[in-house]
Amino acid sequence: MRDGERATITRRTFLRRSTALATAGALGPLLPRGARAQDSIVYVNTWGGSWTAAEEAAYFKPFTAKTGIQVRTVAPVSFAKLKAQVQTGNYEWDVSVINAIELGQAEREGLLEPIDDSIVKKESLWPGAVWTQGIATVALSTGLTYRKDKTAGAGPRSWADFWNVKRFPGTRSLYNRGYTALAYALLADGVPADKLYPLDVERGFRKLNEIKPHIKVWWTQGSQSQQLIRDGEVDMIAMWNARATELADQKVPVEFVWNQAERHDSYWFVPKGTPRAKNAWRFVQFAIQPQPQAEFCRRLSYGPLNPKAFDFIPPEQARRMPTYPEHAKVGFVHDPTWLTPNLAMVKERFAQWLAT
Repeated sequence: MRDGERATITRRTFLRRSTALATAGALGPLLPRGARAQDSIVYVNTWGGSWTAAEEAAYFKPFTAKTGIQVRTVAPVSFAKLKAQVQTGNYEWDVSVINAIELGQAEREGLLEPIDDSIVKKESLWPGAVWTQGIATVALSTGLTYRKDKTAGAGPRSWADFWNVKRFPGTRSLYNRGYTALAYALLADGVPADKLYPLDVERGFRKLNEIKPHIKVWWTQGSQSQQLIRDGEVDMIAMWNARATELADQKVPVEFVWNQAERHDSYWFVPKGTPRAKNAWRFVQFAIQPQPQAEFCRRLSYGPLNPKAFDFIPPEQARRMPTYPEHAKVGFVHDPTWLTPNLAMVKERFAQWLAT
């Protein structure tokens, strides 16, 4: 072989090898990093604001320290996003919390990943911990909250008082959720809490017609509810107990009424088909333990559903939580066995009612 040919081949070989190395450099590290990322990341769907801050301290940082799995957050919580993820196979998050009603709906629509028994030992959990394919975490209450500085004398103590615009004048706000609004309306109309179900939908809407002109805002996000009453835009509101407690701690003159407060038990779940399901269940297994759950509830005043969590909560803090026995007695819970199959009907009726 002549020197010129040898030089040409050498240059060609060099170029081919350089191209291969460049491709390997571009793709080779990317694929292992992607594989490693799948092994070392979990995306948690969260409500944002103070909820996410409490999760960061109670769950995310300790979980990463223990397992090496990084936690990334996506907000806000959205049932529509859950459904879209499963239908398209494009997953923005791997684990979230949802109440029992929507968990039942997700189960009916085939949106839930089965609990991984190799990670979560269901037989070792407390009674009632498992509902469909979710695992109980914390309870929150949505209840009547009012500005004490806008109320002369004793404040409202029931949903009948909330409806009584003559005795308790002022602007009002309710959570934009149909079955919640119907329950408040029926309680205001004299239905006992233990007789709410099956919901008398027609009666509920008739009662809602009375209060509709006085509702300034139908809120959708927890931070929005805080802003509304903190800034004095409304005088009376239905809001999450922890958000109200947070405002009171900030010296905003508000009071949360435990009587007839709606209690929702929240459940961790994993969307069907997520490629990071193992990490998601590892995260859930960590988060349902007594100490992490207690730490989360101590920061937000939500109620732990793992009974052993109360061993790590001071009594004065326990009295601010929905699962504190005295509060549980005077609140109410929804019946998922009736509401889940009727949820679509209630949502549609409520949306139509709001639009008219």
